Amino acid sequence: MKTQLPATRVLAQIIAFLPVLALGVPASAQEGMKVQVPADRIKEVPAIEPSGLSALKPGTILFTDHRDNPANPESGLTPYLEWRKLRPAEQAALAPYPAYAEPDYSVTLNGVSKQRHETLKVYVAQGRFVVGKPAESIDLSAFANLGFVSKMDPVIKHKTLSPAEVTPTKDPAAAFARRPDRAWCEGAAACIESRYDLEGKLPLGVKLANKLEDGASKKVAEFVSFQSELRTLPAAEAASLAALTRVDTPVAGGLEQTIFWVNQILRFGKFLAVFQPMPNDPGKTVVTTYMALAIKADVLDRKQEYARVPVLKNLLPAQVLMGNSSFNTGTSISAGLPTYARNRMIAFADALAKN
Repeated sequence: MKTQLPATRVLAQIIAFLPVLALGVPASAQEGMKVQVPADRIKEVPAIEPSGLSALKPGTILFTDHRDNPANPESGLTPYLEWRKLRPAEQAALAPYPAYAEPDYSVTLNGVSKQRHETLKVYVAQGRFVVGKPAESIDLSAFANLGFVSKMDPVIKHKTLSPAEVTPTKDPAAAFARRPDRAWCEGAAACIESRYDLEGKLPLGVKLANKLEDGASKKVAEFVSFQSELRTLPAAEAASLAALTRVDTPVAGGLEQTIFWVNQILRFGKFLAVFQPMPNDPGKTVVTTYMALAIKADVLDRKQEYARVPVLKNLLPAQVLMGNSSFNTGTSISAGLPTYARNRMIAFADALAKN
């Protein structure tokens, strides 16, 4: 059971943290809570349509993440079951595997095992840009390796993971996260374990939030660790993605990184890039990119315990995740998912242009 601290002790701990939270962050982090993506690189659009490709300038990335009302902390997040109904082709391509369902598993509390169903909400971003070279000249194997992934976001640290050490494979308690058709990392170009340490004021905010939940069995960590597989898509699998991109040329190839295990907050993630010849100009390549991240709904529901502490009102999980909080900082995950997705797509476009 969760034991509640006496109110006076909680208050004392909060007061002890306030000066650290206010003053213990480098001035650069305080001054630049949110880093804006360069406006000349990203062109926000309500939806990415197949028309107008000829007018898309090199270096410009069309971008949408379905955020109809950015002022709403959860705008841009869609319940997983609703996503599957509204955009089935997108769900089939961006879920860990097409038949993926919200997890069911057992948890043990005070010696009693109970079944739990976990509901998810997904954030999906889509980008499109043009590369000035033929699709058949792009060697996707050059991007399907640990070195390339490390360059995409240098603040996230990566190392090679043995397929036998994949958590869903070796841990019976994580069996619900296994693929039904094969083992994770089987036949992949790279099997990766990654760690991202939260930046700016977020670690201090997490410490304070954990003080409020001193009796909780599981604390919020000051880092996000995750496991993923990186692979180039077989021709038959890649070909089916033309229905998703709606670009009227055959798919030349696909590259995807699937995050299948995360220590907290998220349940899965996927980065997908689809390569197709430019219609009426085979000397150029249309690249359509997607990023999907599934958030545990119970994380988003943790509002009341934060809202009762004035300094933590801006630490509401939905606000932080969607980049609407004064706690957001940097250009990676701590900046919020929309900024992280934009920067990942910019980094990928730049790498393709240089390669």
